[in-house]
Amino acid sequence: MPFYHRMGKIPRKRHIQFRKEDGSLYREEVMGTKGFSGIQSILYHHHPPTRVSRVGKVREWMPALEEPGPNRHRHVQTFEAGLGGDPIDGRVHLLTNEDVTIGVCNPTEPMDYFFRNSDGDEVLFVHEGEGELQSVFGTLPYRAGDYLVIPVGATYRLEMKSERSRFLVIESTGEIVPPKRYRNEHGQLMEHSPFCERDIRVPERLDTRAEEGSFEVRVKAHHRLNTYFYDFHPFDVVGWDGYLYPYIFNVEDFEPITGRIHQPPPVHQTFAGPNFVICSFVPRLYDYHPEAIPAPYWHSNVHSDEVLYYVKGHFMSRKGNVKEGSITLHPSGLPHGPHPGKAEASIGKKGTEELAVMIDTFRPLRVTQEALNLEDTGYITSWLD
Repeated sequence: MPFYHRMGKIPRKRHIQFRKEDGSLYREEVMGTKGFSGIQSILYHHHPPTRVSRVGKVREWMPALEEPGPNRHRHVQTFEAGLGGDPIDGRVHLLTNEDVTIGVCNPTEPMDYFFRNSDGDEVLFVHEGEGELQSVFGTLPYRAGDYLVIPVGATYRLEMKSERSRFLVIESTGEIVPPKRYRNEHGQLMEHSPFCERDIRVPERLDTRAEEGSFEVRVKAHHRLNTYFYDFHPFDVVGWDGYLYPYIFNVEDFEPITGRIHQPPPVHQTFAGPNFVICSFVPRLYDYHPEAIPAPYWHSNVHSDEVLYYVKGHFMSRKGNVKEGSITLHPSGLPHGPHPGKAEASIGKKGTEELAVMIDTFRPLRVTQEALNLEDTGYITSWLD
């Protein structure tokens, strides 16, 4: 995030002696991106973070892909994916390219280990459930509608506190940030942004764990899941400061930008990643020109793939089997738009209560084998009267 935060105990200056009560040194770790030119935080540990007692490989982290076929619109019904697994192993990957992998997770099992994604940032959108995002940077409670933005290299664990949990999972190969056009040269969100720093929740308590034992950290690196065992708790940080840390933004705090005529999808943008964007379609007033057509116009994604995850409400441009938990893919090279009758039906309407997350990618997405088991194969013909 583009603002500074600090928690716990830290020394007066960087890279100087910082001692415990017994006179021994705390162990300073600089965690940064892009070498030493990106954002970073400095953490102070009880133990050296390099002290690994055992290492192993768990599995490959590469979803199996469908055989190439005709370019067509796709519809995946994610609620049919079933329940199971924990927030990491329970992930069902559906769409992927060189920049981002999109999936869902409906976990029922607790995490009895810790996880770190070393390939890129993650965003977990909480469709249903509540709990805590626990990390080396502290603890953050989460609830439905939250975007959990977890930076590369952060060791974390989700503790679910509700009977049912559902997540939309976005795994990036790079950094996920607020859109550049909303920020000034200092990184501050400006007045025309649909949200501001007050809407962002940062870690609120630092639970330092100094105990020793056997603790497993699973690390995704180079498209493989590896396991590392430590003889100390990974949350042994007594203090940290910097710009790199997990944070949460709730979709209810996104203030929609509206106009007299239909606004293009970029007004809904919430985050930017490498060659993709994340947008939030939230309850809002419709266009107020006397001859406005609130439904979106037909458009061709010549150089981008459009993914929509339907969270709740009645989406104004869709009909049929598209419902809560649906994911639609409208790939580049094909026009798409409202289903028959939806443009006419939107005229005169005052607003919408729809809630959806959109991901636009600027390189083609591939469909996974897991997605084929959940696909509504008739979606391509759903624009026929």
